[in-house]
Amino acid sequence: MDRAEDMSRRKLLAAAAGAAAVAAATTTVVAAASAHASPSGPSGPPGGGPAARRRPPRGERLVDNRFWTSRKDWGGGTANGTRVVAKGRAGVEIAAPVGTREYRDPHTGRTATWEYAQWTGPAHRSAVPATEAIASWNARTPTGTWIQVEIEASYSDGTTSPWYVLGRWNSGDDRQDTRAPVIRRTSVDDQSDGRSSVWTDTLSVDDTTGSLRVTAYRLRLTLYREPGGTSTPTVWRLGAMASAVPDRFTVPASEPGLARELKVPRYSQEIHKGQYPEYDNGGEAWCSPTSSQMILEYWGRGPTAADLAWVDPAFADPQVCHAARFTYDYQYGGCGNWPFNAAYAATYKDMQAIVTRLGSLTDLETLIRAGIPVITSQSFLKEELTGAGYGTAGHLMTVIGFTEGGDVIANDPASPSNPAVRRVYGRREFENVWLRTKRKNSQGTVVSGTGGVCYLYFPVHPGKEQVRALAAVGVR
Repeated sequence: MDRAEDMSRRKLLAAAAGAAAVAAATTTVVAAASAHASPSGPSGPPGGGPAARRRPPRGERLVDNRFWTSRKDWGGGTANGTRVVAKGRAGVEIAAPVGTREYRDPHTGRTATWEYAQWTGPAHRSAVPATEAIASWNARTPTGTWIQVEIEASYSDGTTSPWYVLGRWNSGDDRQDTRAPVIRRTSVDDQSDGRSSVWTDTLSVDDTTGSLRVTAYRLRLTLYREPGGTSTPTVWRLGAMASAVPDRFTVPASEPGLARELKVPRYSQEIHKGQYPEYDNGGEAWCSPTSSQMILEYWGRGPTAADLAWVDPAFADPQVCHAARFTYDYQYGGCGNWPFNAAYAATYKDMQAIVTRLGSLTDLETLIRAGIPVITSQSFLKEELTGAGYGTAGHLMTVIGFTEGGDVIANDPASPSNPAVRRVYGRREFENVWLRTKRKNSQGTVVSGTGGVCYLYFPVHPGKEQVRALAAVGVR
């Protein structure tokens, strides 16, 4: 699980939203996984009494997803030195640099000059007057290249925010290739205009009790490479989830509708305690990359033996160490940056990945039915999730199915061993700790919940059932 202090650094969660019937998005979605399906595992206790059998009411729309993925999408933006390519997948890359910039890496102290080109998306009017937005991107960055992702928000009073940096990202690091200039992946702190702020990976309205909302936004990509180089980043997917954030300590109960379990590999983060202290010490801090690795292997992806050559051969499950290293955010100081995990997953062949919010366990059932496991983010006291055996200020786990009684089957990386990773959690308890936006901590202080945040990883080429399931939860 994430360390408790991560919550203070992720103040964005104080504004984190409740969940959502999701708006449609533009997107390419993906491949069948019927071979991974298996019958439901052992049934846990039923998900509760009559209240747990009610479907949550369909209220106002709370989440808006918009992604640029197609040739038409990319052609609708403003190119400044970029071109649209469609080599199997449509994307943007450098055509001719429009200038150079110096960048001083705050994590190495090194200054280097880079050529750059830009792509700016058209204004997207959100279907949701939003209190926050989280971007996602899928890209390839050869050695000596990197990208910067920015957002400009339009407010409900007619004003706009500055361009905020949501990430400076590449898929490698300077320990991987010391011969070429390589930046260290980083979020950017201390960005605010007094009305909204960026907290690690999330743009959040400062006063969510007031009337100010984000009504539209633009995204901007800056693609960088070494001067005179021929390599270029290629970005295949760019977009954001904008959401409204109702404050609630409890959420409507859903009615069980599926009994199915997917065969997802099991990995424990706890067996990595103390490994690679430069990547946040392993153990409690590696829930996100451990969950990411489980899903990647479910889809048949993962690092090669050559990729893993850097890992101490005495360490079990070196692929988990690899995922931690290449999701690490040097500013955040951990592996829990949500978009960085999605971007890492999408570095594998024909994979796509996004960060979004779901509105109910019914949404989760829709995805599991189609063979798509989901990584969920939640926080809770030890007594709020029976069988977990711990409390956490922020933790990610992988939902892989539902029992006959409707309870949640999860691969929980906060387990002492790989065989112990499979857990069954009560439906009503899990639903509430995942979807609520407010809770009380062990001191009785009101703090935030994540409001249904999740990662969705899926292949590029869709099966019809996956297309329908993703569309049903607002991802196209």
